[in-house]
Amino acid sequence: MQGAIQAIRSRGNVLRHAVLQHVRVLNPIMRPAIFSRSESVSSARLEEHGFESTTISDILKLKGKSADGSWLWCTTEDTVYDAVKSMTHHNVGALVVVKPDGEKSVAGIITERDYLRKIIVQGRSSKSTKVGDIMTEENKLITVTPDTKVLRAMQLMTDNRIRHIPVIDDKVMIGMVSIGDVVRAVVSEHREELNRLNAYIQGGY
Repeated sequence: MQGAIQAIRSRGNVLRHAVLQHVRVLNPIMRPAIFSRSESVSSARLEEHGFESTTISDILKLKGKSADGSWLWCTTEDTVYDAVKSMTHHNVGALVVVKPDGEKSVAGIITERDYLRKIIVQGRSSKSTKVGDIMTEENKLITVTPDTKVLRAMQLMTDNRIRHIPVIDDKVMIGMVSIGDVVRAVVSEHREELNRLNAYIQGGY
């Protein structure tokens, strides 16, 4: 994954550099009519779009209702069995754990990995073990904010070998994104960047 991130970032920068260099060094006499516009304007327009600009907030908007956190949580007092049942029902790999204080303050996170390592491998009963006994606690949580760039989130997930990351805004949990969400966003952004570069070459700017 580390190599993939570097490759994505490198390929995007190389592509952009190559296009801009092509436009700048092209002999003015040989330029087709589509490049007769002001370079300063078109180059500025290209830069204006930005690259690698997608944020976690953009992902949450695309996920719509599934990002509102309504089913993404359980409490420390729930059984592991109930938590895993919820994950299976909603086809997710992790739940944010909140304290049973009625305010839904974040206590940690429970993932499929926690279930496998701390229940299955250790031969414990999921019906008698509380979520709070096996969860990753709040002080060890890796989180992002709505303004975090998608590539930064991918870097955090790769470095910490995690597949789900809670989104916190002003200490309040507002959703969660997975590695799948992040990868799809990166692929989509680079597809859009390629389309912008194609439009730039063909005179769309």
